[in-house]
Amino acid sequence: MWDYTDKVTDHFKNPRNVGAVEDPDGDGLAGSLACGDALRLTFKLNDEKKICEAKFQTFGCASAIASSSALTEMLIGKTVEEAEEITNADIIAFLGELPKQKVHCSVMGREALEAAIYNFRTGKKLDKHIDGEVICHCFGATDKEIEKITREQNLSSAEDVTNACKAGGGCGQCIPEIEGIINKVIGEEQAKEDDAKPKLTQLQKIKLIEETIDRQVRPILRRDNGDLELHDVDGDKVFVKFVGACVSCPVSSVTLKDVVETQLKDAVSQDIVVEAV
Repeated sequence: MWDYTDKVTDHFKNPRNVGAVEDPDGDGLAGSLACGDALRLTFKLNDEKKICEAKFQTFGCASAIASSSALTEMLIGKTVEEAEEITNADIIAFLGELPKQKVHCSVMGREALEAAIYNFRTGKKLDKHIDGEVICHCFGATDKEIEKITREQNLSSAEDVTNACKAGGGCGQCIPEIEGIINKVIGEEQAKEDDAKPKLTQLQKIKLIEETIDRQVRPILRRDNGDLELHDVDGDKVFVKFVGACVSCPVSSVTLKDVVETQLKDAVSQDIVVEAV
């Protein structure tokens, strides 16, 4: 049994705005019956160009019904431009919370809204497969969709993606491709963070290396009567010399990479390479 908030339960048991708007200005469909969830969202504008009526028809679970009901409540009174800013996170916040396995229901609401707005602006039905390659054939999720959700919701595993949009939740053959997309997004976000960091002068870099060795590396080595000395720094290459018990330690090469280099990469730069002299 899912742990639903009172607001989710209320919108499930007493859904608002069920049905279809007559002669709608916007008409969008998301999901599919084959996937087990489908949502049609329609809306109409008044003379002030604000949404005066929004209705939904859905086939799905309690979370899908509650998310759809909440979305229609959120839309009424907004302009199309304001409605366009609504995210699935906003739908979840409106409801208080959704179980992580049901987050995809709020995503479906957001997708139906995108489709309805697209229909309002173009008079055409939105084909979600236009942009990108279908990765998950069980649920029709494209690489662009998976990448967008991963980036927006800061996802870090294939399980997170499945909870968010169902991709990977069928036969599972697409899991490696989903993991590849996640790794790509994480790498790009890390690169952005690295680019945003102020560049160190060589003197600042050496000082930070010395501080990191003193604070994070030496205490580890000294527990086993070992130590090291900073020998030289040449660009991103750091040369160190083991002393004490580390000199004769059979796993000193492992310590060099797994302890010394890892700590310096995290503290100074991912480009750091440590070598022993």
